[in-house]
Amino acid sequence: MEKKSFLKEILKLNNYHYKNSSEFKKITKFFFKKEKITELKDIPFIPAKLFKEASLKSIPEKKIFKILNSSGTSSSTPSKIFLDKENAKKQTRVLNEIVTRILGKQRLPMLIIDEKISIKNKNKFDAKTAAIIGFSLFGTNHNYLIKNKKIDYENLNEFLKNYHDKSFLIFGFTSNVYEYLVRQFDKKKVNFDLSKGILIHGGGWKKMSSINISNTKFKDKLKIHLKINNVFNYYGLIEQTGSIFFECKSCGCFNPSKYSDVIIRDKNFNVLPKKKIGYLQLLSLLPTSYPGHSILTEDLGELIENDCDNCKGKKKFLVHGRVEQSEIRGCSDT
Repeated sequence: MEKKSFLKEILKLNNYHYKNSSEFKKITKFFFKKEKITELKDIPFIPAKLFKEASLKSIPEKKIFKILNSSGTSSSTPSKIFLDKENAKKQTRVLNEIVTRILGKQRLPMLIIDEKISIKNKNKFDAKTAAIIGFSLFGTNHNYLIKNKKIDYENLNEFLKNYHDKSFLIFGFTSNVYEYLVRQFDKKKVNFDLSKGILIHGGGWKKMSSINISNTKFKDKLKIHLKINNVFNYYGLIEQTGSIFFECKSCGCFNPSKYSDVIIRDKNFNVLPKKKIGYLQLLSLLPTSYPGHSILTEDLGELIENDCDNCKGKKKFLVHGRVEQSEIRGCSDT
């Protein structure tokens, strides 16, 4: 989507939330004084942590179809995201559009690097469950690698017996993938290799950085240890579910889709140029049932330039982790 078209759509969405969310209207009137918005950088934003402190929605209570919660730690309050049926369908449709660019339209046998989830309330669940359910749409014959916090080698061998010689999907949170496919994985107990696997993973980088495992080291270990070459890292927030950013396989940067954009700001909220690290502001055209279209995160990012042919002409950015002393986001149990 061209810049002018995206600005037009995000401005329309901003005006919608201004009219339909009393909380967003109060925030906008108090903090953002500019009357006429002509540039993307002038779109009002709200901090991600505000979703923990207030019930932000642009729909009446009776239209709430689903509530998503961030997987907050015991010391934190989870974010609450209110969806109506229309917004939930929109998120699923766009996620499908973004992921099929990588996997194609054919659903693949799926190995999930987690324990089998139990959904007690289908209308209310956390970010971890939401991610597994969301990505499960792209798989068939779903198998869970972990049972009672240990690798279920019997189940894994049965899965690989059927699918090791064709493409299959592997999904998990980054720290889980590293823990179970690298640190704990015993190749002697497996009858087939995982070289045909296509891995999609995200989140969990707080844990990875604490043990000095970079994105490059992570990929190298999977390649050497399990011969997995097709690895796709994604970045996203539960506050903008569906509007995820995939890493370019060639250069390692993230690219916005036509439904999203990013801005980098300093501590005084001034817009930073390329090659400067600051707070990541994420913009999305998806949130309609709640004012999550423009969010200032607690993540550090940087717009970059490179000569990558694979994502030529696209905006490119890197994520440099959380701001020091910020509350740890719990969406991947980090």
